[in-house]
Amino acid sequence: MSITLYHNPRCSKSRQTLQLLKDKGHKPIIVEYLKTPPDAATLKQIILALGTDANGIMRTGEEDYKAEQEQVAGLNEADKITWLCEHPKVIQRPIAVHGNRARIGRPPEDVLDIL
Repeated sequence: MSITLYHNPRCSKSRQTLQLLKDKGHKPIIVEYLKTPPDAATLKQIILALGTDANGIMRTGEEDYKAEQEQVAGLNEADKITWLCEHPKVIQRPIAVHGNRARIGRPPEDVLDIL
């Protein structure tokens, strides 16, 4: 079973997580989610695999989030997922997915829990 890494090459934690996976002998499938954002169905599956909700994967310090914070707070779960698909910079990074389990690589070692 392969590992998919939702990756931002400009993020140091994302690069560290990728290197950690490679050092452990894994060859993850890399999805540069800023170039190719996940669709709503995929993002919903990732959120379920993380065991959280849409709020749990939001980078609340990002300008995109701050600019629309009040609007986002009033959205239901499905609409938050759609909003995240439209604003991928707000999605936590990196996210490693292995089967039906996922972890955010902050710190990078957290992804080892799902291997």
